[in-house]
Amino acid sequence: MQNSNQTEITPSSEDNFDLREFLEKYLFHWKWFLLGIVIALGCAYLYLRYTVPQFQVVSTILIQDKEKGGASSELSAFEDLGLVSNGKSKFDTELGILNSRSLQEKVVKKLGINKTYFAKGSFRASELYGNNLPFKVNFFGKDSLLYKKDTLFSIIPTSKLNFDLYNAQEKKVGSYLFGENVESKIADFTVIPTAIEPIDVGLKIDVYITKVESVANYYRSKVQIEPVNRNSSLVNLSLKDENKEKANDVLRVLVEQYNIESILDKSLVAKNTDIFINDRIDAISEELTQVDIDLETFKTSNNLTDISSESNLILSTNSDLVKETVDLETQLKLVDYIIDYIQKNDNKLIPTNLGLEGASLNQSTTKYNEILLERQRLLRSSNALNPIIVNLDSQITDLKTSIKQSLNNLKSSLSISLSDLKDQEEDLNSKIKLVPTQERNLKIIERQQQIFETLYLYLLQKREENAIALAVKAPNAKVIDNAYGSDIAVYPKKLYFYAFAFAMGLIIPFVFIYLFYLFDNKVHSVEDIELQLDAPILGDVPNSKEKSNSIGKIENNRSPLMEALRIVRTNLHFLLLKNKKPSKTIFVSSTFKGEGKSFISIHISRILALNSKKVLLIGGDIRNPKLSEYLNIPDKKGLTHYLADESYTPESLIESLPDLKFDLLQGGVIAPNPSELLINGRFDTLLAYANANYDYVIIDTSPVNQVTDTVLLSQDRADLFIYVIRANYLDKRMLKIPKKMYETNKLQNMAIVLNDSKPDGIYGYGYGYGYGYGYGVDTKKPWWKIFK
Repeated sequence: MQNSNQTEITPSSEDNFDLREFLEKYLFHWKWFLLGIVIALGCAYLYLRYTVPQFQVVSTILIQDKEKGGASSELSAFEDLGLVSNGKSKFDTELGILNSRSLQEKVVKKLGINKTYFAKGSFRASELYGNNLPFKVNFFGKDSLLYKKDTLFSIIPTSKLNFDLYNAQEKKVGSYLFGENVESKIADFTVIPTAIEPIDVGLKIDVYITKVESVANYYRSKVQIEPVNRNSSLVNLSLKDENKEKANDVLRVLVEQYNIESILDKSLVAKNTDIFINDRIDAISEELTQVDIDLETFKTSNNLTDISSESNLILSTNSDLVKETVDLETQLKLVDYIIDYIQKNDNKLIPTNLGLEGASLNQSTTKYNEILLERQRLLRSSNALNPIIVNLDSQITDLKTSIKQSLNNLKSSLSISLSDLKDQEEDLNSKIKLVPTQERNLKIIERQQQIFETLYLYLLQKREENAIALAVKAPNAKVIDNAYGSDIAVYPKKLYFYAFAFAMGLIIPFVFIYLFYLFDNKVHSVEDIELQLDAPILGDVPNSKEKSNSIGKIENNRSPLMEALRIVRTNLHFLLLKNKKPSKTIFVSSTFKGEGKSFISIHISRILALNSKKVLLIGGDIRNPKLSEYLNIPDKKGLTHYLADESYTPESLIESLPDLKFDLLQGGVIAPNPSELLINGRFDTLLAYANANYDYVIIDTSPVNQVTDTVLLSQDRADLFIYVIRANYLDKRMLKIPKKMYETNKLQNMAIVLNDSKPDGIYGYGYGYGYGYGYGVDTKKPWWKIFK
């Protein structure tokens, strides 16, 4: 049947997401969201109030990366000594050295930051550093223990001259004067007041001594070293710390120590070359002196003052041979010196670019020195068993063998060349047989003198060049921007934390409310029923404080309960229009007891009786009769007596309730055999009487999920079966019971009534039965609807 009210009794087929309904469901709990925001912002305030802020300090340096340009023009004159290399350095290796543990340990020792001072505050201790220190603790000796142990003691100034000392267990050790020597197991120390801050008498200051290794590892993890970009040698050093002054000092000293280490590495080759040159100068000086003495003795003994001009022609021819011979003998001497040096000095740098011919020899010597330097650098932070060092040792041995072989090959080559020259010289000498023997001997002596003089002058020149190289100590890192940090803390950021707290103040209540709805499996609204049942919905009866036995006038009662019952009555009439009988039989039941079927039965009887209709309410739940209790009337004989005893008539058991305007047949006593009584035929006789004398017969039956009485009674008897579902009580999973009853037609003409719903929208559904017509019911709107 098509009518205007069909939408009230027919479930909606649409399943669209309603954003407004979703928002209102959560906005109903706005107080919880407000409380969550207040608590979260309060926690954020307390966290920011008592969290020590951290400041970021940044410094920019330029690493002299030889990959980008090689040696400077000022040092290019020393390249033949091997003091300045044109080879490429590894930029990443330098960054690794900057963040090495050994370098950080030197920074910690130089600054003494393994000793930290903390002043006790109301809620937390604050670190004192630099100009904020009222005094300093100076230790003497026993550095190994001071750097390798953790300890704690406290100092409390008792006056401007005295202080009390407490150990880690806060036991007093003694009283001392400032400047007085204090004996300790770790190291003796004195406490010296600073001239910057006056002594705060009574202030407890804790002094923490931490292992240098632990402090170095801490700053090694905190210092961030990152190239500015891929195409430059600029490096940013950054450090976050609670004390900005300390962070400045750490970055500054880190760069200083790095430069010191790089200068030491660069000067190592030059120092070894200087030692070699000085040794050779001393040896050649003695040999040159001896040759001069021999020349003097030879000329004196032979009365020679000038060389005969007779051999000038031959000598001019032989001059070129002599020059070549001198050069070859010089080369042989240098080869012998270097071979002797290698044999006597194991694992030492080999002098390079001393004038020896042979490119492969010079390259092998340079590579040998580079690998040896790398091995010495790695040994500072490792040991000889390190696989990298073992690999380097193998390379050093191979290179040393190669160098020796190259020297021997060069010596053999020079000897052969020298032998050839001497053969040529002998051929010429045969042509000057007339030259006196004295002149030939003189030439030999002068030749030796010339060789030693050439070597002596050459080494003197190299010594001066090497001295200049030692004086030039160019650092590896150039400071572009000194360490600088803003006075604004980088952590914690107030705006971020307040925004995060505000978000969490919304999210956490939302999550809890969402989980509440997620795990809440109770039926709360008509929509929950419509999702699973296609049965008509008669109406939604709200929760009310009105008692079921209230006998006040209901004709002009416009309470939400009465308005809801009127809607149920209207929908009930539409469903009963197809029934042309003068009387209508209505059964009322539920899934379980406690869902309000008796409450609904009583109030439907009352609301139907308002239209001057004769209504009979029968207590059909003979297993648990409750109507007399709900109506607050005395128990009387009822349905069980009528069914069990044929002597009783309906007229003798039905009682009139004038105040409620309907008649009542109570359930009677609880019978031992209720099922047999209901099917003995007497119930049909009762219904025939009721249908003949009443307009409506309301039967309050037993719950359908507990006994079969209701199903037996309603078969072919019910003009309408009202199935009561209590909101916030029945599990949604139990809706399968009325669904099955409806689909199998076990309960004929079934319709649903939702009982005890929340009209105030506690689950986000505000039903509002006042309609705004001013019936005397004060229906409050949610705050978000006030301006709508």
